[in-house]
Amino acid sequence: MRILLVEDEKELSRALAKMLAKEDYDVDCVYDGLDGLNFAMTNMYDLILLDIIMPKLNGFEVLSSIRAKKIDTPVIMLTALTSEGDKVAGLDKGADDYVAKPFSYNELSARIRAVLRRKGKLVSDNKLEYGNASLDLTRYSLATEKGEINLTAKEFELLRYMFEYPSFVATKEDLILKAWGFNSDFESNNLEVYMSFLRKKLLHLEASFTIESVRGVGYRLSSI
Repeated sequence: MRILLVEDEKELSRALAKMLAKEDYDVDCVYDGLDGLNFAMTNMYDLILLDIIMPKLNGFEVLSSIRAKKIDTPVIMLTALTSEGDKVAGLDKGADDYVAKPFSYNELSARIRAVLRRKGKLVSDNKLEYGNASLDLTRYSLATEKGEINLTAKEFELLRYMFEYPSFVATKEDLILKAWGFNSDFESNNLEVYMSFLRKKLLHLEASFTIESVRGVGYRLSSI
């Protein structure tokens, strides 16, 4: 899971990023509202942790802007503003949860898991399922009744994104953002090589589906 952490207190940001990384989250940190908005607009994150009181743009402004663009990435507000009015404002602007500072990391971790479950990102036993296959989010492996096979880090990120949004065509741009990051110079033509590897692994496991190319757009999961 990829998390965007928008927090201007750099010491707190570093500490949170370190703890989140221990739970296998990939974390990008930015330190003001304008950078937070620009990163959020890429729509490449599974969750955004968003402070309110920040330079350039406050968290409410960032949240309003991304929701106006129909970006539905889950957002948890992290803030010292604890009045009922502030909480109501955050939730009304589209936040999924509101965590008041100071908070324990265990509480934040539990709230992250709860928000992701509500958004359909997780299933029981920390796995994603599609067809007759399950993708283990902690072991980076893919399994069917036929057996289990390990995935490389990039194969895992690509397949996880497709498992999370199985009803949609995954564009080449979105897949590259998910697997290689915002500033990657990875060539989209090389993406087909990774998809070929994944197709072979699905075939080996006798999966009930494959990865279909959608000309000029990207890829989607398709039943065999």
